Amino acid sequence: MDYIWSLVLGVLQGFTEFLPISSSGHLVLVQSLIPSFRQPGVLFDVCLHFGTLFAVLFFFRKKLFKLSFKYILYIVVATIPAVIVGYILKDSISSLFSSVGIVGVALVITGLLNFLTSKQKEEEKSLDYKKSLFIGLMQAFAIVPGISRSGSTIFAGTKSGLSSKDAAEFSFLMSVPAIIGANILEVYSNWGESINYITYFIGFLAAFISGVLAIKIVLKFLEDKKFKVFAFYCLVLGIITLLF
Repeated sequence: MDYIWSLVLGVLQGFTEFLPISSSGHLVLVQSLIPSFRQPGVLFDVCLHFGTLFAVLFFFRKKLFKLSFKYILYIVVATIPAVIVGYILKDSISSLFSSVGIVGVALVITGLLNFLTSKQKEEEKSLDYKKSLFIGLMQAFAIVPGISRSGSTIFAGTKSGLSSKDAAEFSFLMSVPAIIGANILEVYSNWGESINYITYFIGFLAAFISGVLAIKIVLKFLEDKKFKVFAFYCLVLGIITLLF
């Protein structure tokens, strides 16, 4: 994999991690088109996710220092399902990332979730442990490539009665422990592998910059009630993937 593809994949990851269209699904589709693409496990993908982690930390840097202890506990509760599912399926996750057919079906599901989010009545209920757990279960579901983590968790948040803004912010902030956990697990599993560190850094930096822009776009689209754009995109891409 050369530097150009590393840049392309980094930008792709950054935008699709927070836009509700599935970063993992897009990475699987594009990487399948790159003849020279190789990576130990999904180590390069995890490196790109690390870039988006820094995007969240940077974008919400002021809010992070003001989080209440209870809000942090909500994030912990929401993280538990993904930890359990990730541990149980740790030997099967890599194989999921090699199936374009699974991605096609999952993208259609993501499209439907985005459509339901766009139709959800705006409410202002407060976050609690029950809502956090439900949102966490949807994040665990997003381990399947093609199921958008942000799309599924924002859907769960709005379905639970949170405002679209609160649901999106919680979705982005709860990605922090999930991404850290994935990084630790994958780096540990592939420690000592020979990689091109410059290629990985380019991908990381591209994912960070595009990730910051993507967060702004999602919040703007939610505010303007244009979330259904992402629904149509995922449905069309999913159907095309299944057909071709």
